[in-house]
Amino acid sequence: MAFRKFLYFLLQTVMAGLAVAFIYVLLVEPSLLHKGNAIIQVTETPSQTRQPAASHDEVQNGPGVGPVSYADAVAQATPAVVNIHTAKVITRRVPLLDDPLFQQLFGNRLTQTRREIQTSLGSGVLISKQGYVLTNNHVIEGADEIQVLLADGRTTEAKVVGTDADSDIAVLHINLANLPAIVIGDSKRLRVGDVAMAIGNPFGVGQTVTFGIISATGRDHLGINAFEDFIQTDAAINPGNSGGALINANGDLIGINSAIYSRSGGSQGIGFAIPINMAKNVMTQIIETGHVERGWLGIEAQDLTPQLAETFGMKNTHGVLISGVLRDGPADQAGIQPGDVITSINGKPVKDAGESMRIISNQKPDTEVELGGVRSGTAFSIRVHVIQRPAKPIANS
Repeated sequence: MAFRKFLYFLLQTVMAGLAVAFIYVLLVEPSLLHKGNAIIQVTETPSQTRQPAASHDEVQNGPGVGPVSYADAVAQATPAVVNIHTAKVITRRVPLLDDPLFQQLFGNRLTQTRREIQTSLGSGVLISKQGYVLTNNHVIEGADEIQVLLADGRTTEAKVVGTDADSDIAVLHINLANLPAIVIGDSKRLRVGDVAMAIGNPFGVGQTVTFGIISATGRDHLGINAFEDFIQTDAAINPGNSGGALINANGDLIGINSAIYSRSGGSQGIGFAIPINMAKNVMTQIIETGHVERGWLGIEAQDLTPQLAETFGMKNTHGVLISGVLRDGPADQAGIQPGDVITSINGKPVKDAGESMRIISNQKPDTEVELGGVRSGTAFSIRVHVIQRPAKPIANS
């Protein structure tokens, strides 16, 4: 009897212990019930052990790594970005003096015109410590006086070294000591998605920096310039930014801000900059020779559409259709005819009219280019003598 009571007591104790253990596991360590069968395992790193954000020097160390701030890049570039103030005298007619009654009373004794001073604002970039400033042609076009305001507060008059309306580039020179100069980058290495910052003087409020990315490269057919190879960016560019700097994450100059696409006159996230490689080439020629040398053949070219390609027996749309040839021009003298399809220049395939225009314009005058193409279904090759592009060409080449 006593032994049976002892077993009953022992069983109760074991059952109570198991119950306590089950409750402990259920409430305190529920993961023990699912060990080896977890669906999602999340590991959180305590904030004390997280790696610090990358510094400016680590920007290029690997994909996806970027700085917390671009202040170092901006600090490097902004001293070389200047504000440009222009003034020009314009003559306006006085409409009231054209009234027949005034003419009858006073005749021509009153002056029918009046002179006014028109001012405008823009931006520029100091390219060298010798005082050369790169800006847009439209910023200083027709100006009678040009004043440059540096970031350090100094102001001086600028002289025009030369301009190139076809690329919308102008080169100025200022005569001051201890000038800063921006670091020039390489616009050929740009990729869509790269960081871009625009520096300038929008609306005359003072030097301003806006941030974005490279949205596209090689933009043309925009009708802005004769020669177009624009960088597109969503970094805000507004009136007054023209001629200012477009820089990368290291503070290097990659473009000259030039134009915006806007329905309202303000930034809508579509801005265009002239690639620095193109601007530097134009600037160098202006400084060295006073003008830009560009090849010209005297032809009008247009892109091949699928319909045109089919009409001219082409298998694809690579190449350009010659739609016009200037009489007695280089192409005409070489035998190029309207209706010819040019597929290569100097052995290299051409994709469209814009590309062919750039290739030909980059040829030195008094040299020759070899044009390969198709005429009435038959392949041909012709060498054409390149001449200097006229100031106001009759036909685009």
